[in-house]
Amino acid sequence: MADAAKTPVRVRFYRFRNVLKDKTAGVGGGAVVIDEAALNAATAALEKMAEDYPDYVAKSVEELRAHLARCVDTPTERVKRYAMMREVAHDMKGQGGTFGYPLITTFAASLYDCTGPRSGMTDGHVEIIKSHIDAMSAVIKDRVKGDGGEIGKALTTGLKMAIEKHSKAL
Repeated sequence: MADAAKTPVRVRFYRFRNVLKDKTAGVGGGAVVIDEAALNAATAALEKMAEDYPDYVAKSVEELRAHLARCVDTPTERVKRYAMMREVAHDMKGQGGTFGYPLITTFAASLYDCTGPRSGMTDGHVEIIKSHIDAMSAVIKDRVKGDGGEIGKALTTGLKMAIEKHSKAL
């Protein structure tokens, strides 16, 4: 054991070229040039999509409600329906903030967590899911953008209270 401590250790340093820098800053480290017309076209397309977002999300909320209804009337389908709701919630949480509806992102992220593979399948869990869908529906119906101010706080508080209420029964 003592001999191993006396053996010199060789260390090698490798310096790799930063190819990512070359890709992002242009070949040779030059400045990145963004075509103004392309940027304007992209901005206009995003603004158009933002206008249509509430209608798009309303369809997603209705899809969630349909899955929820199957969870209520056919409890044996809950595993399958949770997976479908989780997929819809995943899409919604990724888009809400992009289009000015961060509350949708917040509520959808929470719904995503509530419908995971280890989620409970009791009626109380189904009520928690319903509360999420109701909160998202209110955001879209009333076009609550940004943090929603007092309405946003009330919706967030209401959802937390519903989760606590139905979690106690679990």
